Amino acid sequence: MADVHDGKTRSRNMSAIRGVDTRPEMQIRRGLHARGFRYRLHDHKLPGTPDIVLSKHHAVIFVNGCFWHGHGCPLFRWPATREEFWRAKITGNMERDPVNEAMPRPGGWRSATIWECPLKGRGKLPADAVIDSLSDWLCSDGQRLTLEGLKTETGS
Repeated sequence: MADVHDGKTRSRNMSAIRGVDTRPEMQIRRGLHARGFRYRLHDHKLPGTPDIVLSKHHAVIFVNGCFWHGHGCPLFRWPATREEFWRAKITGNMERDPVNEAMPRPGGWRSATIWECPLKGRGKLPADAVIDSLSDWLCSDGQRLTLEGLKTETGS
């Protein structure tokens, strides 16, 4: 399938996509803040540079876009153009993600991964349900949380 945009338009569109303050990340941040959680953003001192750091709860949160991180959900499709470039880029992200999430952090920090699919698309969950799951995890002793469209995995 050919790209619907010419090269210049596609380049402009892709360069406008941000790596921080994405819509899913902002939804999570607003929901947590409304429930009284306070956090830091993109702490480069912690391994993997988590998107959200909640020091009081010794927890870090990674908010992953399904396309950029190669999630196996309906929101992800391999691009039909520049296949070699995209396979290398997305595969690199997919290989780095588990390493970043599993990196030991001083003081026994816990980590959560929130995928984009529970916040949009066919597998979308109610926003309050996503924030409730995250809030419950933050207030629990659970070590690991993964939130995906229509399913939640909690590890101890």
